[in-house]
Amino acid sequence: MFFRVRLTYFLGMLFIFLLVSCNEYQKVLKNEDVKAKYDLAERYYNEGDYKRANRLFEQIAPRYVGKPQGERVMFFFADSYFKTEQYYLSGYQFERFIKSYPNSDKLQEGIFLEGKSYYMLSPRYSLDQTDTDKALAKLQNFINTYPDSEFFDEANAMAQELTQKKQKKEIEIAKQFDKLGEFNFPILISSIAALNNFISDNPGSVFREDAFYYRLKSAITLAQNSIQFRQKERYEEALGYYRALMKSYPETKYQKEASRYFEIIQQELELPEEEAVSK
Repeated sequence: MFFRVRLTYFLGMLFIFLLVSCNEYQKVLKNEDVKAKYDLAERYYNEGDYKRANRLFEQIAPRYVGKPQGERVMFFFADSYFKTEQYYLSGYQFERFIKSYPNSDKLQEGIFLEGKSYYMLSPRYSLDQTDTDKALAKLQNFINTYPDSEFFDEANAMAQELTQKKQKKEIEIAKQFDKLGEFNFPILISSIAALNNFISDNPGSVFREDAFYYRLKSAITLAQNSIQFRQKERYEEALGYYRALMKSYPETKYQKEASRYFEIIQQELELPEEEAVSK
């Protein structure tokens, strides 16, 4: 019984508080008192009510351009968009803040949050990666400019994640080329060229082993379907790719498939096993 009375009292007081708060918000929102809006917006921001703070900052931001409080208003305005997960708008507003206040004490954090806004917009690897590219450029700029920042580790982790996402997209495209290229030489040749570039450009990638394997697979398919006078040359090329895979990844997860391709190469080139592997 006592518990129910206390609960009823608590809920009643909460209702009154919310009602008063709502009435205060609506009243300030509708009047023309910029200072009252500024004070309430900052109070809401500090209390974590970013949605209402954002609405108020949106109204007053143009009125504070060029004024001493303008820097603070613009940063809170951008950050309230970020906190309410409106990342396109937060990225845009942080960019405006950075250009407007290049000497701000909040500049470093603003540049970081601008990059993080686009990081949050980066889609899964199979989709268009425009926002990923934008995020990577901004995060890399932050990493290069502020190596001692408290945000450095987070920015670096986000940049690595986005880099891997782009690498995965490249590998998946190469796999699709491999599937489509059985009877299409231009696609197979494009696949091999793309994988060569990937291997050269991404020495530390977690997908590098996959690139070595799919390059070998595409080369074997190309050799098998070539006209006779081109086959020897293309099997020799495939042999080079096999050796590169085994040298870089002696315990490769593609051991079974690679061994089968090696047997094909060995048979076509009439090479003893020790000669084929050792060179």
